[in-house]
Amino acid sequence: MSRQEESLHPEEFAEAATAAVSDVLGRGMRDTANVLAAAGLFGVCAQENRGGLGLDLAFGVPICEAAGSLQLHFPLVEQMVLAKAFADSDIAQALIAGEKIATIAWQGSVAEKTASHAGYADACDWILVADEEGASLLEAGSLHMQANGAMDPEYPQFAVDLANAVVKARLSAAALATLMDDALVLSAGFLNGLSAEALTRTAQYTSTRVQFGRPLSAKQVVRHTLARMQLLHETSTAALRRVLLTNEFGASRDVAPAFSGALGNAVFIIEKAIHLHGGMGFTWELPLHYSLRKVRKIEAAFNHGRRLQGLGEQFIATV
Repeated sequence: MSRQEESLHPEEFAEAATAAVSDVLGRGMRDTANVLAAAGLFGVCAQENRGGLGLDLAFGVPICEAAGSLQLHFPLVEQMVLAKAFADSDIAQALIAGEKIATIAWQGSVAEKTASHAGYADACDWILVADEEGASLLEAGSLHMQANGAMDPEYPQFAVDLANAVVKARLSAAALATLMDDALVLSAGFLNGLSAEALTRTAQYTSTRVQFGRPLSAKQVVRHTLARMQLLHETSTAALRRVLLTNEFGASRDVAPAFSGALGNAVFIIEKAIHLHGGMGFTWELPLHYSLRKVRKIEAAFNHGRRLQGLGEQFIATV
């Protein structure tokens, strides 16, 4: 760890992110990008020579946790990892400054002429898509997009036709692999933020909602459910903090288990939060549905079922 990192603390970045994200709620994408860029959020993990801070991912995780807790509707994870991945070009500088907005199509490829699961693509300048040698950053204006609102009619994912794609820049296979690992880590942080807010809301509601003369939290089954929700959230947090550290041999840890754990635990916590809010939990007015939809979109974008199967096969092979 550098002297700069020793003098900084990740929780300070969480406070700055909370203030900035709170300020952009309800704003348009361009205004949001400008405010978050002014707060320095996009470049925390990007190189200093392009306007970033050059810090470890450990400083980016609290930012994504704060964004998740406040249900930020913006491709923050994508903007951050792309600014880091394109560190040696002006692309990083434009992303860090908020002059350009970028997202990632998590499935599909240039060779297939189609890609999908690109969040907020209609408001972006660039879209990263996998290709045969790594990935290509494409000009969004050269692409035909089709919104898919099956999971989220308000904030749909986009399928992209790449027939006339214009390439802005490329990433090598090694750089793409690093970007994917970074995205899993920061996405796990975002998921943790979503589940933390759901847990907080539920604890407050069950302690103040009185039924038959007693608050709901006085019931044993409610207390046990809340305790399990808290345990799972702390498990996800501990796994994420652990994966940011090297193992006993000084090597990086596999980030996939921490991401899968955060995703599975977030689903449980948010679904139980909706359940414990009773009939109100299923209404459109209660914002818990935004969190659940966001989790399900992340699950689909990263093809989590296939990823989980792969982890199971790896585990069996080592037994």
